[in-house]
Amino acid sequence: MAHRAVEAPRTVRKALSFSALNTVLAKLGSFLTGVVLARLLVPEDFGVFAVALVVLSAVLSMNELGVSLALVRWPGDPLRIAPTVTTISMGSSVLLYAVCWFGAPAFSAALGAPDATGVVRLLCVAVLIDGVTAAPAQLVNREFRQGVRLLSDVANLVVTTGVTVSLAATGHGAWSLGWGQLAGNVLAAVVLCRLTSMWPRPGFDRRQAAELLRFGLPLAGASLLVFAMLNVDYVVTGRVLGAVALGLYLQAFNLASWPVNVFSAIVRRVSLAAFSRVQDDPARRQEALARMVTVLAVPTLLVCLLLGLLALPLITTVYGEAWAGAAAALQFLAVLGVVRVFGELCYDFLVALGLSRSTLWLQGLWLGALVVALPVGALVGNIRGVAMAHAAVGLFVVLPAYLLVVARTGVSLRALGSALSMPLLGTCVAAMVVVGMRLVLPPSPVLLLTAGALGVLAYLPFVWPLRHQFRELG
Repeated sequence: MAHRAVEAPRTVRKALSFSALNTVLAKLGSFLTGVVLARLLVPEDFGVFAVALVVLSAVLSMNELGVSLALVRWPGDPLRIAPTVTTISMGSSVLLYAVCWFGAPAFSAALGAPDATGVVRLLCVAVLIDGVTAAPAQLVNREFRQGVRLLSDVANLVVTTGVTVSLAATGHGAWSLGWGQLAGNVLAAVVLCRLTSMWPRPGFDRRQAAELLRFGLPLAGASLLVFAMLNVDYVVTGRVLGAVALGLYLQAFNLASWPVNVFSAIVRRVSLAAFSRVQDDPARRQEALARMVTVLAVPTLLVCLLLGLLALPLITTVYGEAWAGAAAALQFLAVLGVVRVFGELCYDFLVALGLSRSTLWLQGLWLGALVVALPVGALVGNIRGVAMAHAAVGLFVVLPAYLLVVARTGVSLRALGSALSMPLLGTCVAAMVVVGMRLVLPPSPVLLLTAGALGVLAYLPFVWPLRHQFRELG
């Protein structure tokens, strides 16, 4: 038993290391590709692609009806339910792709980008691929085999980048983004199935299906609400402000999502399984949550601070003056990035405890507040107003609601606050340094590099003593 207790943290740390390497490589590659594409494409191309991404995100959020997550927390042999999971996943993906195909013209027109119809139909083929790989992907997460994910995702990155940049350079516009994404997804699916030796083997057990759907449907509903919450701003921006504004907003949102796509993504690949292991021990699950909060806070708070305070020099240095308008949204979306990182961690914690219905209500609250706030923001303040509304809802409505629900599970908010104290203090000091540099230097690459470096140096003394938290994670 003692040997097992030692091995569990080691397994989590090893998986977290692979996940970190995977995520850093993927996001660095995506970032560099995005820089190149920003020089080859125009904001309208990104706006058309954003419409396709909205549709894809919608169908992926409910594609396998939430049942695949049961493979991660199933108490017995997960291979026993894998055939039923595969059948449900593949069946739902076929039905949803049919909806995408026939609904693409109407949806694209509603968002002010009728030219997006073909790209929507192309990109949503990824739904079928997701249905095929749902079971092996979750079994990899359950077993902490993040090395497999690393190889699969690197293959995806290489193919996506090569195809996208090649097509963009030859004048294929938004289609280059769609074909690149699809080609990468196909190869990644083949690599994943090959390395796990788990090719699609459908089967069906009525009793298993009923249990899986009872677990999964609330999660699918919550995921659909997450999609709506994260994409209603695209819908409002495209509908009210047009494709060019949507392209600028998409670029800002992509940059603001870096903390979510990097730091949160690294932890989320192991957090659900890690929380599930201690779900019956209140003291250990509180300790696990506090530790993961600290690990996430250290990089997230600083990066979001720099994204927000240095938005204009960052945008113009990386993407060029043509994208300067995106900075108006980025400075507020950086705040939203913080909320999303900690919201996702709380979401995984609640799912691990079996509180999937609570997550459904929380996402519903988030969506409802955005439906009211975002149109007002768009009409009053263009993409800047949309970003301000999104950040305000997350900070003053959603984050307090998540903390309230987590506290009701027995977690001490004081303990979480203690875990955040040094990163928050360091963030305040770094903010004063960066603001001081903004008063001295005009927006430029010099300001970006100088203020960024000094902000990091001011932050490090507060968080360096916390480096042991990663070693103890698990």
